[in-house]
Amino acid sequence: MQPPPTVLAVIPARGGSKGVPAKNLAEVGGIPLVARAVRAALGAPEVTDVVVTTDDGAIAEAARSAAADLRAAHRLHCVERPAAIAGDTATSEAAVLHAMDVYEAERARSVDVVLLVQCTSPFVSREDIDGVARAVAHDGADTAVTVAPFHGFVWRDGHAVEEGTYGVNHDKSVRPRRQDRPQDYLETGAAYAMDAAGFRTHRHRFFGHTTLVPTDPARVLEIDDPHDLARARALAPLLDPSPLPSLADVDAVVLDFDGTQTDDRVMIDSEGRETVAVHRGDGLGIAALRKAGVPLLILSTEQNPVVAARARKLQIPVLHGIDRKDEALKRWCDEQSIAPDRVLYVGNDVNDLPCFSLAGWPVAVASAHDSVRAAARAVTTTPGGYGAIREIAAWLLGPTLTTTRTTSEPTVTTVPTK
Repeated sequence: MQPPPTVLAVIPARGGSKGVPAKNLAEVGGIPLVARAVRAALGAPEVTDVVVTTDDGAIAEAARSAAADLRAAHRLHCVERPAAIAGDTATSEAAVLHAMDVYEAERARSVDVVLLVQCTSPFVSREDIDGVARAVAHDGADTAVTVAPFHGFVWRDGHAVEEGTYGVNHDKSVRPRRQDRPQDYLETGAAYAMDAAGFRTHRHRFFGHTTLVPTDPARVLEIDDPHDLARARALAPLLDPSPLPSLADVDAVVLDFDGTQTDDRVMIDSEGRETVAVHRGDGLGIAALRKAGVPLLILSTEQNPVVAARARKLQIPVLHGIDRKDEALKRWCDEQSIAPDRVLYVGNDVNDLPCFSLAGWPVAVASAHDSVRAAARAVTTTPGGYGAIREIAAWLLGPTLTTTRTTSEPTVTTVPTK
C-alpha cells in the first residue's frame, strides 16, 4: 500500500510591514493573523506538517502558541528566514523554497506537495487549504489556487497608451446579463498548492495544469493597509466560526459590571442618587452557574455601592473600586488556585482589555466597544444589560438556559450613593 503523500503547508510571515506595522501579529477576532493561518493549516486533514518561516521571534512565538492551543505542536515547525529573503522585495516563492529545504533536511523526508498559505487572508479556512492540497495530492493537478466566483465588469484606463477606457472582461458596448456571461473567478490570495518537484523546477506557484478551488466570496479579504484590517475586525464576528466555551473549558467566570450586567447608563434623581438597570435573566444565569459550582466574581472599577448591592443580591463575591483590574484578577486567581487561562472574563470597554490579555476566554458583550469585540475570543449576540450573562451561562450549562436577543425592559436596582 502506497503511503500518503507528504503535504507541507508553508506560512511566510515577515516581521517588517510598511502598510500595517507588525501586520502578522495584528489581531482579528482576538487572534494574531499568523495564529489564524496556523490554526487553519493544522486543521486541514490533508496537511502533514506546517512551517512558519519568519525573521521575527515574536511571530514565531505567536505561531507556537496557536499550535499549543490545538495540541498539535509536534506538527508545527518555525524556520528562521534569512535576511536575504526577508526584505520588501523578497518573493513568497523564495521563502517557500527555503522552508522546504530546511524541513526536508531536518526531517529526512521528501515533500510531495507544498502549500503557500498567506497570513494576510484572515478568513482562509481549513476547507480552502484542504481543497488546494487535495487537487494536487490526489486529483492530478500540478498547481491549485483558491478563487471566488466573480461577476463584476472590469474596466481599465488606457489613456497612458492612447487606448482610452475599455472593458477588460467585456465589450463596453454590450451589457449581457450575468447568466449570459462566462463565469469569471477572482484569485483570493489565500492558499496555493504546488507539486513539490515541479515547484523546484519552475520556482513559481503556477505551472502545468492549474485547478481552481472555489471558495465563499464573502470571506475574500487581503490585508494590505489599516482600512483592510479594520474591515477584517468588523467582519470577524460574522465570518468566524463561533467556538463557544463549554463547562469543560472554564474553571471560573469573572464579570465586569457596568456595560455587561447593565446597559451602561446611569440614572440620577434630583437628590443625586444613582440607579442602574439590570436584567432578571442575568440573575437566573448567575444563579445557575453558582448552583453548578462555578466560582464567580464581579470585578469593577466603579465605586458606587450599587455594585456591591447587586453582588449581595446574586450571592457572589465582588471587588469594586479597582484601578488595575488585571492585577486584581491575577491576585484573585492566585488566591483561588485557578489558572488565568481557565477563566472566562466578560467585559465591554477598553479598561477590560488588560484582563482580556490575562484570561483564557475573553468574552465581549454585543454592545462592547469595537476594540473590545476585536480582542474577544467570543462575542455574545445579546447586549449588556439585556441578558448577555444569561446567554453566556447557556454556553456553559446547555440549552435549558439558551436565550435569544431580548427587547424586554431591564429591572432597576436603586442604591443611594454615600
